[in-house]
Amino acid sequence: MSELGKIGTYQFVAEPFHVDYTGHLTIGVLGNHLLNVAGFHSHDRGFGIDRLNKEHYTWVLSRLALEMYDLPMQYESFTIETWVENVYRLFTDRNFAVLNKEGKAIAYARSVWAMIDTETRKPVDLMAIHDGDIAGYICDKDCPIDKPSRIKVNSKEPVAILPVKYSDMDINGHVNSIRYIEHILDLFPVDAFKEKRVRRFEMAYVAETMATDTMAYYMDKVDDDNFDIEVKKNQTDVVCRSKVIFDRE
Repeated sequence: MSELGKIGTYQFVAEPFHVDYTGHLTIGVLGNHLLNVAGFHSHDRGFGIDRLNKEHYTWVLSRLALEMYDLPMQYESFTIETWVENVYRLFTDRNFAVLNKEGKAIAYARSVWAMIDTETRKPVDLMAIHDGDIAGYICDKDCPIDKPSRIKVNSKEPVAILPVKYSDMDINGHVNSIRYIEHILDLFPVDAFKEKRVRRFEMAYVAETMATDTMAYYMDKVDDDNFDIEVKKNQTDVVCRSKVIFDRE
């Protein structure tokens, strides 16, 4: 298969209910689009959730790093490309490029995924699934942003404690990975987004949060534009960590 055939390309429009008060697509909606195109791309190549679920497997997102130079405005069309960069025994690296209506790259993302057994919840050897066919989709396409970093948070006092609510839950019965992103951005005052924009956003997922849990958010301020965040369920067990880096307008 040619390198071009290994890349999935998907078209979108920034709908009015998908933008924030600045008129730009929200990071949460962009995150949802990234997860959707990962699903479309996997499905078209025989590794979609619908097929995997029948075999008692599913994909889980482990890490996400998103770097943005701009975001689509209301009603603007844009394109998301996705491709597989590497496949290891227990993880695979998937990258994304977001192109504006002129075809210029305005954002990139790197992600790390694992496949798990839905009955045992343990990782699955990717090379043992479908005779290792997934390795045939590795694509040599550049993604010019840094890989997800190691995030460490020292703060012991939460800046917010939120109960898990209906809108947080996904089909698997735990908190949706994108909801963490939205909650983390809500930790910052509204006026902060008038003065600066998010340039880089990272997530590292560690464990699941269920309906009976609470989510406690801890934050370290690295500098005026750089923040590390940790989420613990019931203020004990880490479920995810995040890094938010702003750029001044």
